[in-house]
Amino acid sequence: MNVLTSITVLGFLIFFHEMGHFLAAILQGIYVDGFSIGFGPSIIQKKYKDITYSFRAFPLGGFVSFPDEDLNNIDPKDPNLLKNRPIIQRVIVISAGVFANLILAYTILIINVTTVGIPFDPEPGILVLATQPEKAAYLAGLVPGDKILEIETITLGAGDQAVSTLVKEIQNSSDDPISIKIERDGILKDLTLIPKNVNGKGTIGAQLQPNIKKETKKTKNVYELFKYSNNEFSSLLVKTIQGYKGLITNFSSTAQQLSGPVKIVEIGAQLSQQGGTGILLFAALISINLAVLNSLPLPLLDGGQLVFTLIEGLRGKPVPLKVQMVVTQSSFFLLVGLSVLLIIRDTSQLLIVQKLFNQ
Repeated sequence: MNVLTSITVLGFLIFFHEMGHFLAAILQGIYVDGFSIGFGPSIIQKKYKDITYSFRAFPLGGFVSFPDEDLNNIDPKDPNLLKNRPIIQRVIVISAGVFANLILAYTILIINVTTVGIPFDPEPGILVLATQPEKAAYLAGLVPGDKILEIETITLGAGDQAVSTLVKEIQNSSDDPISIKIERDGILKDLTLIPKNVNGKGTIGAQLQPNIKKETKKTKNVYELFKYSNNEFSSLLVKTIQGYKGLITNFSSTAQQLSGPVKIVEIGAQLSQQGGTGILLFAALISINLAVLNSLPLPLLDGGQLVFTLIEGLRGKPVPLKVQMVVTQSSFFLLVGLSVLLIIRDTSQLLIVQKLFNQ
């Protein structure tokens, strides 16, 4: 049931993205002849007012199609064809999907804050959420629920800054023992961590977060509601952009953090176990990721089409069709190859698959 919920959320986010393109075209009077969720053969198809709406076999994307003047017997100079519209109108159509996902993510965060509330200010210490077997944190004796208060006699304080201080100290201490003070069930303990060297940086194999109460509080007024939502939205957007930037500038170190559709569904299923809050958080995160991903300057994505359109605006004529085809085909094989690799990797990491291999 949780997996089905995750897939449903993904489908809704894709639908919302494509609806952005669709409405941006329709509202400007631009011809549209197809609206599809998914790729591959159609499972459900319905034609209404010269537009074919379809749901296809592989719901991992979607598209809005525009009529070909030769096939649809349309005058090539018809002003309502997308290619004949001014650059600014075409930019609006191309960019509308990205903005739709950003608007949706922001709206979801507003709904979440309104219904669930906002967390209390962080308390001193860093909370250990989980440890990986046989990694440095596990070997040192850290367990979920521990609060790390000090590292090398340095008091860590509270919040994200405390986490950053701890992580930086760990990264700079690969293979060197470091002392930490923790609190467990109200009792203080001293432990020794020996971070493992991975690509020149120390790691301990633990999931950490600021020490924040599980309880939440209602916002006092509209100003506090929007202030917190704005901060959350900005933080998620900046971190997502930084993540994609890291893939480009430091691919070897960040490639393992890439998640394919299988892993995304698994994460969504785990978050949906937390109820409505988890589902809303998953939807906001993926919606922002879809917006940033589609902004990348790859021809099969909105960002790539935007680049071609802007170049046309500067040149005064379209980019040669042969150039577009070569770049698009290269981009297609790159994205498909990466998707296949991610699906294979993520599937092999699923618990049920690992159990089958170990039988």
